[in-house]
Order: sequence, then structure tokens, then C-alpha cells
Amino acid sequence: MDSGSHQAKSDLNGASNQQGALRIGGSKFVPQMKRSNRRALGNIDQNILGATLQPCVITKRESSGKDAICMKNPENLAYIPTTRNFAGEMEIEKPTTLASNFRGHEDCKIEDVGEFRDVIDASTPMFVKHTEAILDEIDEIEEIEMEDAMEDDLVLDIDGSDIENPLAVVEYIDDIYHFYRKTESLSCVSPAYMSFQFDINQKMRAILIDWLIEVHYKFELMDETLFLTVNLIDRFLERQTVSRKKLQLVGMTAMLLACKYEEVCVPIVEDLIVICDKAYTRTEVLDMEKVMVNTLQFNMSVPTPYVFMRRFLKAAQSDRKLELLSFYIIELCLVEYEMLKFPPSLLAAAAVYTAQCSVLKSSQWSKTSEWHTAYSEDQLMECSRMMVTFHQKAGTGKLTGVHRKYSTHKFGYAARSEPAQFLL
Repeated sequence: MDSGSHQAKSDLNGASNQQGALRIGGSKFVPQMKRSNRRALGNIDQNILGATLQPCVITKRESSGKDAICMKNPENLAYIPTTRNFAGEMEIEKPTTLASNFRGHEDCKIEDVGEFRDVIDASTPMFVKHTEAILDEIDEIEEIEMEDAMEDDLVLDIDGSDIENPLAVVEYIDDIYHFYRKTESLSCVSPAYMSFQFDINQKMRAILIDWLIEVHYKFELMDETLFLTVNLIDRFLERQTVSRKKLQLVGMTAMLLACKYEEVCVPIVEDLIVICDKAYTRTEVLDMEKVMVNTLQFNMSVPTPYVFMRRFLKAAQSDRKLELLSFYIIELCLVEYEMLKFPPSLLAAAAVYTAQCSVLKSSQWSKTSEWHTAYSEDQLMECSRMMVTFHQKAGTGKLTGVHRKYSTHKFGYAARSEPAQFLL
């Protein structure tokens, strides 16, 4: 070569040393930009987080297998090779052959691996460790939420604990309630039947049932008796016109029939006459009893809201507080004539749902409850909102029999509970 070529080569090397690495652009060398608009990642991390970055080290490796050099020799350490992307940012190549380096060397021991891990851990920036910890925590939260969602989606076996109880009839319980759902329409009445009565109205019916609830409480009768009494009254009034003077007699006779069907110890007729302030005679009571059983064709075995309440409360895994509040709400509905448009199963399911919302202060309807009631939360919403309005005005007005009943210690002061106003 001539002296001119040597001089050009030396100038080129000098420029390379001053300006950094050169890249090939087309057919000629193009010097890289001396300054970049972006600062190095290491400088940013140190300024923000205050972490001192230490260079990651890997094993120099010229060949695989036995020729790999163990990390035990510090002179074999080198910086991780870096490259630059199209934006001029620094990129670090992942050391994907570290494990193979250790596996490939015969003299490398477990202690050497521990030393290598210490070096890697010491060289990991603090913000990377912090980010990994956050990601691990997020993964744990997602796993817990997924487990909770799976538990919510499960339909629990509510009869498993009663297998040894012969009174629970676990083998037939599903068939029994399937039959109830098929025949509950027989216990329903037209929500417009009062329009065919010439001498009584909805308000009189409400006064009668509110009075019967107090009588039921005074005689300490079973819950089944109250629900069957109201059902007998509505079914009779749907088929027979009654004067207002005989309306109380109808109610008293309906309770007598319900007691004969449900109670072990039935109140005598004279006790019921005294409750009516002797407004009727014994003969009148027995004559009305004959008229009622013939009008109803002796059909006393009908599914009332009570039978569904027991099953649905069990599906909701209720405690005593939820049970008393559910019965308080549904007894408020017995007085209201407009609730006759809902079938007994829907009334029971809505009462349990409304009570749950009142106790938990939030809307909750589990898959188990939805499965056993066959009602979704949306299907219950109309009835539930009406129940909330009855709950709000329960202690006001003249018809406060249910409110006074559930304001006692015996019924857990359920009337003092706050209504689920957020459902409105």
C-alpha cells in the first residue's frame, strides 16, 4: 500500500475511536450519531430509584460441552453483549446459555452454582425485583378471586347432612318440591276477584288478615296454620260472595279449618267465639264450616308460601336472623291484596332474597339459591321491590299487627331491621 492509503486508514480508525461504533449504510460507512435524545437506561434508573447498577456477568464460552468454562474462575467473566435497535436504544441480549454452561462442565460443583446465583442476584436492579414482587402478588390475588368465583358457581348439596334423618326424606325431597311447583297454581287466586264482591273490598280483607295474625300469635299456633288460613279465605272469597257482617266469621272459620288440618291441639269453637267478642254463635260457626269445605271441595292440601320458605331458607344457608326477617317480610305480604298476583314459590324466594339484601347490605343471590328456587335475581326484582316498600311503612298506619309481633324478643326484634332501600 502507498502512504496515502495508510493515512486514510489511520484517519478512519481515529474517527471510529472518537465517535463510537460505525454501521454500514448501503455501500459506505456512516458514522453513528454522537449524541442521542434519550439517556441511557442505567442513568435513568439511578436517578429515579437511586439503585446502583452492577454489570451482569456471564461465562465466556467458545464452545459447548466440556469446553465450557466454569464460573469458578473470575477471569472468565465478561459483560453481557449489547446491541442497539433501530431507535438507537440499548438492548441486552438474554443469557440463554447459562444453564447449559453449568451442565456442560464436569468440574462445576453445586457450590459454584450458588456463587453464580449470588452474583446474578446482586446484579439485578432493585426496581426489577420490586416489579416481580408486584406481579407475583397480582397472580396470587387472581388465583384467590378465581377460587372464590368457582365456589360461587358451585351448587351445594343442601341435603347431604340430612341423609341419616328419616324425617328429611332426602330420597324424595326433589320429587316433593317438583310436585309442589306443578300444583301451586291450584292454590293461587285471581288478583281481581275482589271486583266481584259487592259488599267487601281490599281494605276490609287487609283488616281481617291483620287481626287474624294477632289471633294466631295469641294462640301460639304453628306457622303453617297462618298461611293456610289466608289461603282458605282467598280461595273461598273468589268463589263465594260474602257480606261484610259475615267476613269476620269467614276468617274465624278458615282458621278453625286450618287448625284441624295442621295443629296437634286444636282450639275449641268457644275460644274462637270469645275472640270474636261473641259476635257469632256456635251454630253459625259450624254452618259456615260446612259451606266452606263444600265450596273448596275439601281441598286443604295446597302448597302455601310456607313450604317453599323452608326449602329456600335451607338453600340460602340461613341463620336465625335471616329466617325471622324472611318470615317478617312475607307476613307483611299476606296483608297486601296486590301480592296475590305472585305465585307462592315466587313470594317465598323474593322474601329470602330481600331479607338477604337487608342483612348483608348488598345484593346477593347464590347459584345454589337460584338452582333450588328456579328464579334468577332479575325475576325476583319486581316482587322484592314491593316488599321493601311494605317493610318501610310497616310500623305506620293502623295495620301494625305484623310489626308488633316481630318487635318482640321471641321473634328476634326482626321488625327493627333496616329495609334494603338500595333495591328501589
